[in-house]
Amino acid sequence: MSPGEPMPTIRALIADDERLARQKLRLLLAQEKGLEVVADCSDGAQALAAVRTHRPDLLFLDVRMPNLDGFQVLERIAPADMPVVVFTTAYDQYAIKAFEASALDYLLKPFDHKRLHRTLGRVRTQLMQSRDQGVAGRLLLDLLERSNDSGGTDDRLLIKSGGRLIFLDPQDVDWIEAAANYVKVYVGATSYLLRENISRMGERLDPARFVRIHRSTIINSGKLRELQPCESGEYIAILDSGKALSCSRGYKPQIQALIERISKER
Repeated sequence: MSPGEPMPTIRALIADDERLARQKLRLLLAQEKGLEVVADCSDGAQALAAVRTHRPDLLFLDVRMPNLDGFQVLERIAPADMPVVVFTTAYDQYAIKAFEASALDYLLKPFDHKRLHRTLGRVRTQLMQSRDQGVAGRLLLDLLERSNDSGGTDDRLLIKSGGRLIFLDPQDVDWIEAAANYVKVYVGATSYLLRENISRMGERLDPARFVRIHRSTIINSGKLRELQPCESGEYIAILDSGKALSCSRGYKPQIQALIERISKER
């Protein structure tokens, strides 16, 4: 987007099995400028179909729904179609799981317009950053493809931030977090937003250094200070910065391979 250019209308989709909840949310959203509700759905299967048809920017998603629950809906959305996700539910016990699924926010019913307005402010910021990163993302793809085709060895990450083009040495990256349809790259106390799917990002990184420990987390093994075992048989990864990150059971083979590799090196 060019400086001063107005942000395009946000296209939102509502998925909730309660008719009154859908109606209330529509009324609250009607008070917001620059937002259009493209559809509302009463179950998970409808929501999944609507996402594929309308490709919304924003998805308001209930947790408990017929056919598919909210988390099952997210698992079935293609990375290229993934909108910004805000959970809307009456159950507070799913909050941690929601954020692990890269939801932007978790609105606990009943919520008012003031709370919703704050969330939409975050949505607008995220969408604007995502769109600003679009050019940089495509440039990064071109750069990597040219480098691969020519046998080049420049594996730096190219990120657009505040009008600047920043070249990051992957060795300086501490960890990478999935956030809807882009990733957040953490370097020390600084983080950068890049429009990219975490799986594709992982494919570009050196597997000898970067390890995926969770569906939404990749760590730089060179920044790993310790692995703390949990009673569940999983681990908590502690980085040199002190950041603690959960390791998912689904990525246990990768974590075990990391442990074995480090043991051999020592």
